[in-house]
Amino acid sequence: MLSRALLLLTLLMTALFSPVSWGETVDWPHFKVRFLMPDGRIVDSGNHNISHTEGQGFGMLFALQANDKPAFDAIWNWTRDNLRNPQNGLFYWKFNPVASDPVADKNNATDGDTLIAWALMQAADKWREPGYQQASDAIQAALIKSMVINYAGYTVMLPGEKGFRQQNGIVLNPSYFVLPAWQDFARHTHLAVWEKLIADSQRLLAKMQFGTPHLPSDWVYLSEEGNLSPAKAWPARSSYDAIRVPLYLWWADPANSNLIVWHHWWSQSAREKTPAWVDVSNNQHSPYMISGGLLAVRDLVMEDASLAGDTAIVEGDDYYSASLKLLVAIARNAHH
Repeated sequence: MLSRALLLLTLLMTALFSPVSWGETVDWPHFKVRFLMPDGRIVDSGNHNISHTEGQGFGMLFALQANDKPAFDAIWNWTRDNLRNPQNGLFYWKFNPVASDPVADKNNATDGDTLIAWALMQAADKWREPGYQQASDAIQAALIKSMVINYAGYTVMLPGEKGFRQQNGIVLNPSYFVLPAWQDFARHTHLAVWEKLIADSQRLLAKMQFGTPHLPSDWVYLSEEGNLSPAKAWPARSSYDAIRVPLYLWWADPANSNLIVWHHWWSQSAREKTPAWVDVSNNQHSPYMISGGLLAVRDLVMEDASLAGDTAIVEGDDYYSASLKLLVAIARNAHH
């Protein structure tokens, strides 16, 4: 406990007194060339070139940061025209261009919905177009209506409309806790539900310290009694989903106490010898090391100023690795 208290104090001192000199260019040109189709669809090169709302939201954020309004509009228009669910005002999460029905799965993914609404809200402010804000407000309202629930003493956002409510519990994805977006929603709307969601999500993250690594798994089960455990339908790994947890925590507040477990985990290995994932149930590590965008998240959270510019997209980066790099660059710029 003493070591954690000292680490928290170090985090706070770093955030308050260290000169944060980041301020880097977001590598939108390379992302745009490699992953944006002319019609506005972002392709997931690591997943058979499908598209999903996560990628569309990321793309909108990246185009916005680069002040590329034509690209932003193309991505948003394609998303609205092809993925919007008229039944609930949210978005079908997945588009498979080679399927007879590209949106056969009518479920949504609340991280994608959130990212889209967040990008639209920022675009309304940047480009002074009220239509963006109206669209964002509608998505935010739909999220509150359909996806935010009170369960086991917590206000939580379900990962999607279907498949996450179980007989004696619910399944959460902590990487869908897009805290900086929720902060902006709260500032804009002044709705208490966003503040409650932020507070309770951080309460939950503080308890999602599983196994020897003390890290959250990608998918987490919350019982009706309020107990937390890795969700049984997925590997008990802190992996490619969970890497976004420290990213969003840092983005929301670089001195957030929930970052302490990540500092502990990453400080156990040399930078180039950090496992890409760990099984929180048995402490088994991946046989390969962290790289690309995952490494960029590590560098962000560990606040290594010498690596501040290491977010350029390189040939080996697939869609997800490239996306993480650009998100890291935007997060750094947000605290510049």
